[in-house]
Amino acid sequence: MLSQTAKADAAANRIVPKTVAKLQEAVREAHQQGEPLVIEGGNTLSGMGKAPTRAARTLCTSALRKIHAYSFADLTISVGAGITLRGLRSALAEHGQFIPLDAPCAQRATVGGTLAAGWLGPRRHLYGRPRDYVIGTQIVLADGTLAHAGGMVVKNVTGYDMSKLYIGSFGTLGILTSVNFKTLPAPQSARVFIAKLPENSRLRAINAIAQLNVPPAAALWVYGFRKAIDGEDGNDGRIFILHEGSAALIERASRDVRTALGRAGVPETQIIDTGALGAFDRILDACSATIGQRSITYRFSGNLDDAETRLRATYVATHQSGLAAESLLDLMNGDLYARISGKDAHAFCERIEALDDALHVQIPKAVVVACESPIRQVLNVWGSTPAALDRMRAVKATFDPAGTLNPGRFIGDI
Repeated sequence: MLSQTAKADAAANRIVPKTVAKLQEAVREAHQQGEPLVIEGGNTLSGMGKAPTRAARTLCTSALRKIHAYSFADLTISVGAGITLRGLRSALAEHGQFIPLDAPCAQRATVGGTLAAGWLGPRRHLYGRPRDYVIGTQIVLADGTLAHAGGMVVKNVTGYDMSKLYIGSFGTLGILTSVNFKTLPAPQSARVFIAKLPENSRLRAINAIAQLNVPPAAALWVYGFRKAIDGEDGNDGRIFILHEGSAALIERASRDVRTALGRAGVPETQIIDTGALGAFDRILDACSATIGQRSITYRFSGNLDDAETRLRATYVATHQSGLAAESLLDLMNGDLYARISGKDAHAFCERIEALDDALHVQIPKAVVVACESPIRQVLNVWGSTPAALDRMRAVKATFDPAGTLNPGRFIGDI
């Protein structure tokens, strides 16, 4: 628990500008004084990467949550980067539209933070990535200068789209203050299917899902996450499937899912209609949920073809370390999330460094997406060094030579 003095110090060192002009002023002042800044939105993905180094003050964009323009007839919207995903979702829903920004903690996660973290959700195989919907941005650069890219017209960018440079850069190149999106008509209906898997049925169920005639919007194999995610595990975990579309498509998909899982030896499938998207949100939340300071969550990206190898390597290493693992395997994109935990924070810290080393030997690109323990600072949170690291450092040096924005937050301590 923080002392009252520590809480007061934290509040004093926290800047929450209510306007872009005030944000520019704060950045300009920090730049001139050589004072690095921590940049945050809703702070929901702060467990990714390492905590910024050398920064004494935090600049939060959460107050920049205005809807600047919404042309629903043209399927475009411009919003402040501090608007929450839930707030954006609600505004779009009034006109039967949506944007597939599938990130944890939608009630607190901001649009700017989600894009800055480069978060990719389970529905991207069907709808595309969040960056595919960005058509314009407004950014405050490291010296306080205001810059723009793109606009409010779909496909109005020729040459390199600078907006894409900021997406996934973790606030190290500039601070997103507003974002323009193209939108999509919202699906008419959504339905979730949950199936408890009997012993030795997991691979058959996964293969059955891969052969469905109607591709799901999302499909995951789940092991663990009791109470956090709907349904209960069988001996082989459980399956979670989301279908979206017209009522007729949903009914067709329902017959398809039940038949396929039945043939795979799964005796019963639970259906959720009312609250289907809420159940999907709980899947997303689990991807970054921690158990205090005694857990860490890795994301192992890859293809579904090698998912079994990654899964086996994770559980072997976890078992050997004396820790426990829970898993989410994205059956449409191949991502594997593994939350590894100890009985207490002390036991976790004693064992996690050796486990981290062992995992990266087997899965070099393993990335940490959630961890509250201070030991995260000494772990290999980004996995193997990318071939483009020198170019990334050169870009950082060009955009932020003084290291004002989120120093040390990104890959290679950028």
